[in-house]
Amino acid sequence: MPAARESLLDAAFTALVHRSWSTVRMVDVAAVAGVSRQTLYNEFGSKEGLARALVRREADGYLAGVERALTAHPDPRERLVATAEWTAATARDNALVRAMLTGCWSERLPAPTLSAVPSSSPVPAQRRADGPLPSPADFVTLVRDRAVAALSGPGTTRTDAAELARSCELVVRLSLSCVAAPPGEGGVTGLVKAALTPPHRALGLIS
Repeated sequence: MPAARESLLDAAFTALVHRSWSTVRMVDVAAVAGVSRQTLYNEFGSKEGLARALVRREADGYLAGVERALTAHPDPRERLVATAEWTAATARDNALVRAMLTGCWSERLPAPTLSAVPSSSPVPAQRRADGPLPSPADFVTLVRDRAVAALSGPGTTRTDAAELARSCELVVRLSLSCVAAPPGEGGVTGLVKAALTPPHRALGLIS
């Protein structure tokens, strides 16, 4: 991503930490990023375009963290635990990720439509941002499928893959429930480990 675009997104994200999106001004975002307002409009087209790009970036960042969590340990159960921990921690610290995962957008946040919008932007990254944005259900599918791909082995049968997918989706949904209603003692780690004990057959096969 070009440095100017990334700086503008950083500036918009920082502004959102301190005030509601409705009061964030494009001229201020450009000034903090150290670029002209015209550069901002060239990149994003409008404030709505900036909002979509910001949401897309945070979604991509969350999913990149999922990919890292799924390769962080040799044990498949620990990979799923790490994925759940990443989900809960990121949603706690990032209001945009929390809104995307739960579908609950507060008045402080931008709330772009999840469907694609017409785009004539010459900027490839903006055309992507103007495309469909993931819904909570999309995130369940995306994370589940990434987990299945990361945990499947050469000898995984169709039956094993189906059970593995159920186990992965269970973990994803558990972690999302912890985003909506933070757990007590033991936290998300305890819940996920309890859900995977005794180990599900598919996880045991690929340990």
